[in-house]
This record gives sequence, C-alpha cells and structure tokens, in this order.
Amino acid sequence: MEFRTLGGTGTIVSTQCLGTMTFGNESSEEVSHAQLDRFVEAGGNFIDTANVYSRGVSEEIVGRWLAGSGRRDEVVIATKGRFAMGDGPNDVGLSRTSLTRALDASLKRLQVDTVDLYQAHAWDALTPIEETLRFFDDAVKAGKIRYAGVSNFLGWQLQKAAMLTDILGLTPIVTLQPQYNLLVREIEFELVDVCENENIGILPWSPLGGGWLTGKYRRDQTPTGASRLGDDPERGMEAYAPRNAQEQTWQVIDAVRKIAESRGVSMAQVALAWTADRPAVTSVILGARTVEQLDDNLAAAGLHLSDEETRLLDDVSGPIVGEYPYGPQGRAQRASGREL
Repeated sequence: MEFRTLGGTGTIVSTQCLGTMTFGNESSEEVSHAQLDRFVEAGGNFIDTANVYSRGVSEEIVGRWLAGSGRRDEVVIATKGRFAMGDGPNDVGLSRTSLTRALDASLKRLQVDTVDLYQAHAWDALTPIEETLRFFDDAVKAGKIRYAGVSNFLGWQLQKAAMLTDILGLTPIVTLQPQYNLLVREIEFELVDVCENENIGILPWSPLGGGWLTGKYRRDQTPTGASRLGDDPERGMEAYAPRNAQEQTWQVIDAVRKIAESRGVSMAQVALAWTADRPAVTSVILGARTVEQLDDNLAAAGLHLSDEETRLLDDVSGPIVGEYPYGPQGRAQRASGREL
C-alpha cells in the first residue's frame, strides 16, 4: 500500500480508501467486518462512509467494528451529511441546524468522539455556503471533526468555498469527492484545476464506473445475475442502455482489457491504477460487495501504468466536447491570450 497526504494537510492516508456504501445493503455485517479487517491487514488506513448509506446502518456497522477491533487510532474515518435522514424540513441540507443534528447522529452511530474528515455530501442551494463553512469551523474548534471536505460540487461552487475559507479565516476545504473514472472524466474541465490550485485532494468515487470497467458487461447483452446492473439495468448514472449505445464505452473497455492482458492483471486493477495516478488524486474509494472483489481491488495498490499505457487510455477515454470553451478553440485561445 502507498500513502499520500490528505489534501494539503499533514495527515497521511492510504492511496486506496475503503468505501462502505455496500455495508448493510449489498454486504452483510459479517462480510462488511471481514472487508474492514482485510483492508487494514493490507495496509489501508482510510475508511469512507455517509449517514445516508443504508440509512445509518453503514455507519453503525463501521462503529461496531471500530469498538470491537480497537483500531480507532489506526484509521482515518470520513463521513458525510446533507441528504434527508428524516421527514422534517430541517432533516436535510447544509444548514447549521441540519448539520448539527447529522454530525451528532453520525458520531453516535460510529461510536467515536471525533470524525477525521466530515464532508458536505452535495451543494445546498437554500443554505448560504458561508453558513456551512462556519459550521465546519465551529465543529473543528469543538473537537467533533478534524478536517472538512465536500462531495459532488461544481467548479464554481468549490472555488467559492475555498476562497471564502481563506477570506474569512475559516477551516479550509481539504478534499473533494467526485465521480471520476475512465468513463466519466468531466471533472477535468474545471474541478481538477481548482483542486490543484487550492491544494485540495481528490477522492474519486465509482473508479470502476459501476462495474463497467471490470469487463463484466457485454455489448448489446442486458446484464442479469448477481451484479449491480444485473439487479437493476436502469440503475442511476451507470444504467446499461445509455452506455451500451456509446461506442466510446466499448473502445475504453477494449483498451483496458488490452493493457490488463499484457500485464497479467485484472481490468479493475488497470482502471484503479489509472485513476490513482491522476493529478490531485489523494485516495481512490473502493466499493466491493465481497471480500474476493476487495482482494482484487487491493492488488492494484502500487500498480503504475507506463507512459504509453496511460496515453492509450487518455486518448480513448477523452470526454467528447464542442470547440469552446473546453475544446481545441478554447484551449488555443487561453494559451495565446488572443481572440481567434
């Protein structure tokens, strides 16, 4: 296992982070605890959860493991608040009222006094971002959290939050948790630049594209059986039909397969290695149903692709955009400083 700093902080985390969205849903408590044990045994020290994962059950499972294993001081724990956990109008959002309730409940479920990284799970258009940032600052001062992060923010939202913490002298945003993989690279348009400029670490979720990059799905064959899309082919952003219809999807998968076969590793390991070595990435969030899947993912630790392999994947997976502002004309204009 390799290690990096958590964004611009001095805290050290493994370059692989154990995501726990499957805990209490796709993975039983016994399997979840086995995953936690295996992850730590492999050298991992970074665990990510959220209050809405299985409606609090994921945090409870992690909390019981922490209490029973005695490993609280060995790991860095991250969780999130934002989405509804109740029916009341203040049981959702990034307001001080909502986040106070959410954080206190998360601490109780996790059976800890302090969360190492507390993240806003998504932007809240109803709450001034200053209110959220002041809550983070107060929570740090109260010893309830050590660092603050965000998830699923747009470029302007992250930049505004980062600048306000500097201007107002508040605890900084140290991480961004976005979807990022070889099939979803749009964060490279602006978010990666913000993260590099503001020293914010990226924690990619869904690095395997919901299982697509493992090679388990086939062209024009709707998935069946024990997999996320086998259970529900229309599931969210990774739904089968839209991606199957895109030729680029299969070009990317073929390229990943080619490299995996030449390396003698799994396709998942190639996809994880590519993501881990992207600019500003701190740690890649793994999501596994079983210990066997986790073992395969863990084997990607320390795997680095060659420049030639990286170029192949970069070229075939590049986001399809228009000429401006992210396409060739926009890049040329910014480089020259003159209108074309």
